[in-house]
Amino acid sequence: MKDNFDSIISRNTLFWLLITNVVVLLPLYSNATIWSIGICAICFVWRIGIYFGKVSAPPKLLVTSLAIGAASTLGLVASEIGALNALVNLLLLGYALKYIEMRELRDVKVVVLVGYFLIAFALLEQQSMLFTMQMLLVAVINSCVLISVYQDKALKKANAIFAAKIMLQSLPLAILLFVVFPRLGPLWLAPNLKVAQTGLSNELSFGDIGKLTRSDELAFRATFEADSDRQQLTNSELYWRTLVMEKYDGKTWRQDHSIKHKQRMAFVEKPKRQVPPNSGERLAYTIISEPSHKKWLYGLNVAYSDAPHVVELQDYRLYSVRPIDQRLSYRVDSYPQQVMELELSENTRKINLGLPANLNPQTLALGQSFKQQYPDELERVDAFMRHFAENAFYYTLTPPPLGEQQVDDFLFENRAGFCAHYASAFVYLNRASGIPARMVTGYQGGEYNANARYYSVYQYMAHAWAEVWIEGKGWQRFDPTAMIAPERILDGFDATFNSQDTYLADSPFSTLRMKDYPLLNKLRQQMASIDFYWSMWVLGFDESRKQQLLANLLGSADASKVALFMLVSLIAIATMIAYYAGLFSSAKQKDSLIKRYNRICTRLNKRGITRQTGQTVSQFDTQVSEALASSNPQVAQKFSEFSSIYNQLKYQPLSQPQANELRRRYYKLYLGLRFCAL
Repeated sequence: MKDNFDSIISRNTLFWLLITNVVVLLPLYSNATIWSIGICAICFVWRIGIYFGKVSAPPKLLVTSLAIGAASTLGLVASEIGALNALVNLLLLGYALKYIEMRELRDVKVVVLVGYFLIAFALLEQQSMLFTMQMLLVAVINSCVLISVYQDKALKKANAIFAAKIMLQSLPLAILLFVVFPRLGPLWLAPNLKVAQTGLSNELSFGDIGKLTRSDELAFRATFEADSDRQQLTNSELYWRTLVMEKYDGKTWRQDHSIKHKQRMAFVEKPKRQVPPNSGERLAYTIISEPSHKKWLYGLNVAYSDAPHVVELQDYRLYSVRPIDQRLSYRVDSYPQQVMELELSENTRKINLGLPANLNPQTLALGQSFKQQYPDELERVDAFMRHFAENAFYYTLTPPPLGEQQVDDFLFENRAGFCAHYASAFVYLNRASGIPARMVTGYQGGEYNANARYYSVYQYMAHAWAEVWIEGKGWQRFDPTAMIAPERILDGFDATFNSQDTYLADSPFSTLRMKDYPLLNKLRQQMASIDFYWSMWVLGFDESRKQQLLANLLGSADASKVALFMLVSLIAIATMIAYYAGLFSSAKQKDSLIKRYNRICTRLNKRGITRQTGQTVSQFDTQVSEALASSNPQVAQKFSEFSSIYNQLKYQPLSQPQANELRRRYYKLYLGLRFCAL
């Protein structure tokens, strides 16, 4: 039997369904497999054919077969794409297949409900201000489908306006709940999406940092708090520690297994360090990390954080208990003058003196010669630093390739490289001379935004340096890059390298290209400031910020004041909604159709033509025609047409275009009768 969709689901609803299908699925295309995209496309094209009456609904057997085939395919590739991605694809396919097999209005409601679920999931992955605005628009369009079910004869514009009004009316309640509702931790943990990781890795080879210099992606933002001892630092002070690597096999630096074990146990143990007394200058700041899908965090020396999802590891790093799959805000206190690990255990000393066997004999010999020449360890370290400045070394992102003896080739043959080369050679030399040393990777510098007073740190600012353990001083930072290219440390990456050849080379549409144009760069920074405030006060609105805001609004954030605030706000919101819903309107208030008719009747009454009680519109029309037939036949004819249209609009079923045309004609006749001479 052929389904008559037009008699069950109006064409107005079908139109909104076509639009909604595209805008709901589009934000999730990156999560969909090629098979899911293909099936969704087939369903959409088929639905277009149904809308224009070219094809009928597909048989249920076909829809069922597609569903079984799609589910089977997802089952086979679930291990490759990840469990959560597989579930997302299953939801997308369910949405598309339900969309194509709709036959009744209840099916439309199911599709709308699933659409809201998909919108919510998209917001779980990305919450930037621009994307949130986009998803609010998608929610409005999705609501248009539901509204068109109950207002099937209304214009599409009227559906959209009504949906927007509903969304706007819900915003005050959403804001109230956002401000006062307690911040609860997650009640369950979702499986991680299998997505490409960005940023630094827990392994470092000589070419890895060079690859990151071609990325213009934002790594994180940092803003210093008002109670910090300083709110702005020089570029040379901005060393954002991320990873500490102590194992070197001659080609790659890696973390020691003891640190890896601590990282694995971080979710259970949640290690924290105590701030020792007299730690000196305190730098208080907030970090807003971009999604990296990794767990390591960023901080200046020596970093502490009381955030519940952040732990403090024994190598003085910050670490997240969960992968950073969305923007993450956390507060940090750093004490740059604090000593790191004043006493070094034998095991740690052994790890940080380890060198690969039978490699780099020339570097080993150089380290031993410096040991004999400079018995004092601190003087020896300074001599290693001067060695790079006093010899013909070059700083470049495109160094010549190295052989098996990497450090020897670099120090004695090529003498050209970037931060990873110099830091590796420096650590190797110190270890060869008997001084514990280790590799540290992170980011150096930051772009300061004077409008909102925060630093933006990008992937191309990735950097590697060394930490050397000195008796009585603990771990000390040494950066040999500063001896070769001091402008890289003092003034930043852009002072050393051409952006067009590095992080802009693969990003033709990057907003960072605006930096060369003062007016456009100012606009770029203003837009970035708006996004920063969104991240701080919406995405980073935690319990402490909530208490701070309520204290500013109410004087104090005690329970009684918050409860009273909620009650007053709810009453105000309910009153506003009731007003817009027309609940305060008089039940006897007449619509504009009756009002205009009665005004003309009042004019006729002054002329002596009175409408009697119980007299119908048609009867009064006959009375007016008889009274004005001889004296004013044109007015009589207009009133007759005016009355006829009134009856049609009031009592006859009309399509929306017909009703709109009659209302325009009715209003035109009303104006003519209102101001004509009787």
